[in-house]
Order: sequence, then C-alpha cells, then structure tokens
Amino acid sequence: MSKGSDKNHIIRCSFCAKGRLDVRTMIAGTASYICDECIELCNDIISEETEFKKEKEIDAGLNLPTPQEIYNQLNEYVIGQDKAKKFLSVAVYNHYKRASINSTEVRRQRRRGAKPNEEHFDLEKSNVMLLGPTGSGKTLLAKTLAKILDVPFAIADATSLTEAGYVGEDVENILLYLIQNADEDLDRAARGIVYIDEIDKIAKKSDGASTSRDVSGEGVQQALLKLIEGTVASVPPKGGRKHPHAEAIKLDTNNILFICGGAFGGIEDMIADRMGTKKVGFANLLPGEDKPVDVRELDDNKIYEHVTSNDLVQYGLISEFIGRIPVITTLETLTEEALVRVLTEPKGSITQQYQKLFEIDDIKLTFTNESLLAVAKQAIERGTGARGLRAILENAMTNVMFEAPTDKETISEVVINEKVILEGSEPNIIYHDREEKTVKTS
Repeated sequence: MSKGSDKNHIIRCSFCAKGRLDVRTMIAGTASYICDECIELCNDIISEETEFKKEKEIDAGLNLPTPQEIYNQLNEYVIGQDKAKKFLSVAVYNHYKRASINSTEVRRQRRRGAKPNEEHFDLEKSNVMLLGPTGSGKTLLAKTLAKILDVPFAIADATSLTEAGYVGEDVENILLYLIQNADEDLDRAARGIVYIDEIDKIAKKSDGASTSRDVSGEGVQQALLKLIEGTVASVPPKGGRKHPHAEAIKLDTNNILFICGGAFGGIEDMIADRMGTKKVGFANLLPGEDKPVDVRELDDNKIYEHVTSNDLVQYGLISEFIGRIPVITTLETLTEEALVRVLTEPKGSITQQYQKLFEIDDIKLTFTNESLLAVAKQAIERGTGARGLRAILENAMTNVMFEAPTDKETISEVVINEKVILEGSEPNIIYHDREEKTVKTS
C-alpha cells in the first residue's frame, strides 16, 4: 500500500468516514476530523431547526381560539352584526389553521430524507368580502380580529391604488404598512391581517372593452390578484413607486388574511332586478318566507342578504378577483337601539372614553338615556352610522369640556341630557354642595 493511500485510510471524517482524498476539505480537531460535506449538512440541519423553532414560537404565540371563542370576543367590542361575526370567526379560524397545517408540511418535507405526504394537499385561503353601509362596523370587525389574535394589522384605502406607471400607490405598499406595524418582523407580518377599504371604488367603469386605461379600476384588481391569492411580493422599503433596480423587501403573502370591505351603493337594485318583482299571477317565495314577497318591498338589509358573486361581477369586480375571495358576508344598517348600545356597551365605548377623561379631573360624567337616543337619531339622519357618533358628541360637549376643568375643584358631576344634544343647551352641573346649576358660558 502506498504512503498516500495509507494516509487516506488513516485520516477519515469522524461523521461520515470518508477519506481525505474523497472530499474537498478535511478539518482536523483535537482528536477527530470533519469533512466539508458534513459541515454543509450540519449547517442545513441547524438552519432548519432554527426556522422550525421560530415558526413554532409564532404558532404558539398565535394561540388560535375556536370560532365560538372568537365570536364571543367580537361580541365584547362589536354590537350586532351576528351573521358577519359568525362568518368571520369561521373564516379566520380556518385560515390560520390552514397556515399552520401547510407550514408544518413544508417543514417536514424540507428535512433530509422526508418524503412528500401523498395525502397532503394545500388548503385554499379564506379571504373575506364585507358588504355594508357606511358606519356599520366593517373596519372595526377587521381591527378587532387582529387584536384578538394578536397579529399585525394594516388598513389600506383601495381608492389610492393605481396601475403601475400612473400617479398613485402600488398595491405592494399595502404590505409596507403591515411590515411597519409588525415592527419590521417579516415572520410576524407574514401572518398578519390586511383590510382593504372602499373595494367597491375600484370596480370596472363599464362592461365593454375600452381603448382608454381604467387606471383605478380593473387594472388595480388585476394587480391585487396575486397579492391576495398568495405570492412572494417585492415591497419598496420606503413606499412610493417601485423601481426595477431598487432594493425591495420580499414578503410571502400566502398566510396573510385579506379582508375587503365596501358599501357597494346601488347593488341592492341589481339584486332586486335579478330576483324579479311580483307580477300578476306570479310572485317570489324567498328563503324563510311562508308567502310570496315582492323583493322591492324589502328593506336594503333584507336584499343585501341575497347578494351573490355574480352580483359583484355585474357591479364591476372581475370574476378572477371574486374567485380569490370565497367568503362573502353582509352587515346591516345599525338601528337606533343598536347605536345606543354602541355608545355604551363595548369595551372602551365612546361614552366610557369621555367618562374616563372627566374622571381624571375627579368629575363624574353621566349621560341620560334620552341624550343617548338623541345622538343615535342624529347619526341616522346624517347617514353616518356608528362612525358619526363621536362627532355629534364632540360638538355637543365642547363648552362643558372647555369650562369644567377650570372649576374641577368645585364640580362633582356633569349630566348630559337630551337638550344638550338637540338644542346645544348647557348640561346640568352638580357641585360638591349638591347644588345643581348649568355651566357658565361667555
């Protein structure tokens, strides 16, 4: 045996037993050797285990509640809209369960020697479409879901988005907001929730082909397709327009839940036309009704319940876009009773916030039932829904919020009554001597 072959026989990798001449590099230790191939294998194992541990921490941190638990927690913050809350609870639960199953399978297949599971198949995303009038709680539902699940959340306005090459924002900027809200943690951002508001404003302007560009309509829908379905998107780190040679952040959107919302004004007429109206000798028997009903005699809430994906396509959303949003649910217009509950019942309600501000000055703030009802009536008259409640109260309470802190040493309680809301009168003031007066004005 030659001297070279003898050395090759003696110097072997302590892990794989390959000789020195069988590998590119052999590194000597105190009493052992390791080859470059085993080093690469060890690096792969460490990387996979680190990634596995990190993703497990994310899964554990998510601590996914059941649909019933999600629904119950939504009830603490959102009044009414039971149908929408149930749809969202199930959709969110299935979405994050799907994300966990798919990521577990991917990790398993990445490990060396692991064979693909023939029984495994990718579960589709449960993106959600919310239809409802202004102030019905669409944004609040999405924001509350993110709070319950403790995941990053971003709100984007579809009206600011345009096709590439036009003034406006690229669709990828939606993800930049999510990354920023996740404190630049891409792993957390990849499990976040994105709410795209005013989605009805990017409907096609016409059904026919056009020689002009539909800058903020069909073109934006086309740009959103891959983003919503799931892709590795290139996000400009500073926002603005993308540049082909500029640095970009890579973010996988496969496990991001997209919730789209819009009022879809006028769609109720399309639904009524599709369902038909009562004619002589013929009538419609709607689900849950025991006698024929003229759909045009139903209020908008009842008609909204019968919306289909075809109605949305007729409205101007392209079929490919609708196909990527399988869950479609509607929200009802809030009644006076519901708006009064919005004012008082949810955690951190508007009236509770005002009471907390006065409490800091050691003043008790009380709203009469009549005053709350008056606020609700004004919100309905203005057509602003729950979104307009704060503005009404802010306007009515300006004087007392200006005057009360000055006399906080003597004021015990401020009572907001109906006249304060309807007529702009001053509230009743109760001083520490229990004498009831009205606040002074200049």
